[in-house]
Amino acid sequence: MLSLLRPLLVISCWCLLLPSCQSRISRYNNGFHYQDISNGNGNGEIYFNGIRLHVESPQHSVSATRGSSVTLPCHYHYEPEIDKPRKTRIKWSWVPANTVAALPSPDVLARETEVMVAMGNRQRSYGNFRGRVRLRRSVPGDLSLVINELQLNDTGRYRCEVIDGLEDESVVVELELRGVVFPYHSQKGRYHFNFFGAQQACQDQDATLATFEQLFSAWEEGLDWCNAGWLADGTVQYPITVPREGCGGIELAPGLRSYGQRHRFLHTYDAFCFSASIKGSVYFLKHPTKLNFTEAAQACVSDGGQIARVGQLYAAWRLLGFDRCDAGWLADGSVRYPITKPRANCGPMEPGVRSFGFPPLSLKSGVYCYRQIDRNNTGKTI
Repeated sequence: MLSLLRPLLVISCWCLLLPSCQSRISRYNNGFHYQDISNGNGNGEIYFNGIRLHVESPQHSVSATRGSSVTLPCHYHYEPEIDKPRKTRIKWSWVPANTVAALPSPDVLARETEVMVAMGNRQRSYGNFRGRVRLRRSVPGDLSLVINELQLNDTGRYRCEVIDGLEDESVVVELELRGVVFPYHSQKGRYHFNFFGAQQACQDQDATLATFEQLFSAWEEGLDWCNAGWLADGTVQYPITVPREGCGGIELAPGLRSYGQRHRFLHTYDAFCFSASIKGSVYFLKHPTKLNFTEAAQACVSDGGQIARVGQLYAAWRLLGFDRCDAGWLADGSVRYPITKPRANCGPMEPGVRSFGFPPLSLKSGVYCYRQIDRNNTGKTI
C-alpha cells in the first residue's frame, strides 16, 4: 500500500510548486494575505504583504482621583485603510500595581486579569470591574476604556488588545491615583508587621500598601522617614532626604534606602501606606468635654458618622488642606492632628500630621470623625 501512495505523494508535491496548482489552493479567509513559504527568504520565514493592524494610545500614563471616572485611551486603525468594518475581538486586561514589574515579562503577563472583552456590540466585564467599565467608542476605532467609581486597588498596568484573525496587537496604559503616602507602625511598636500584616494594617486605615513609584514621588516631595517599611511589591525601603547616621550614614546621597525583597512571612517591618481622596468629610467633633477612646467612637456615631481612620485624616490633610491644631482620637487608637499652616504651639514648623502615638485608651482627648457622602444625594452626607 505504501508503494501505491508514493507516486501520488510525489505528484502532490510537484503540484504545490506549479502556479496552476497554487491557484487552486485555498487562502486564509480572514482578509490577510501571506506569501507562500517557497517565496520567503529561505529561512522558513513568511513575508507579510497585506493589511496592517495598528493599536495606539496618545497617553501611556493616566492619573485620577479615587471615586471619580477615568478614561484610558486606546485607538486602532488599518494601513492601508479599509472600506468595510471587520470583525475584531477587543480585550482589556490588568496587572495590579503590587505585581507590576519594571519591564513586562512572560511571568507578569501570566498574572494579567481580564477586565472586559467585546466583539461587535456585545461586551462583558469581569470580577470587581463588573458594571463599572465600558468602551467609549466616540469615533470609529476608539476602544478607550471608561472606569467608573475608581477604587484604591484599581491602580496598575492596563493592556488594550485587538485581535483580528492572525493579527494581535496591543498597547499598555498605566493608571495612577493621586494621593498621599504615610508611614505606619503597629500599636506594639516598630517592626511588628510581616508583609501580610502590613497589607491588612493599611487596609484597616482606608489605604493600601504604597508602590515604589508612590513612595518615590513622596520622597521627591520631601518625605523623610528613617524606619524601614513594606511596599506593595514585597520590598522593604525607606525615604531619606537628609542623610544622617543611623539612616544609611552621611556618606550616602539622599534617596530611597532599600533592603530588597524580604521573606513575606518571617521578616517584620513597618508599612508605607497610600491613601487617596475620600468621598466624605473628616472633621473635628465639637464636644463640651474631652473623651476617652470608647466615648470618642460613640460620639462620632451619635453625630451621624464614625471615628475617622488614619488614611482618611492623611487624605483630608494632604488633598483637601485640612488644618486643625487639636489632638484627637482615630479609629486605630492613636491620637493625631493635621497641620497645613505651621504655627506656634502646633508642633514643628513644617506641614504634617502630628502624632502622639498610641496612648492609654483611658486618656481624655478630642476626636476626629468621618461622615460619608450619600451617593444618591450629591453633596449630602450620611
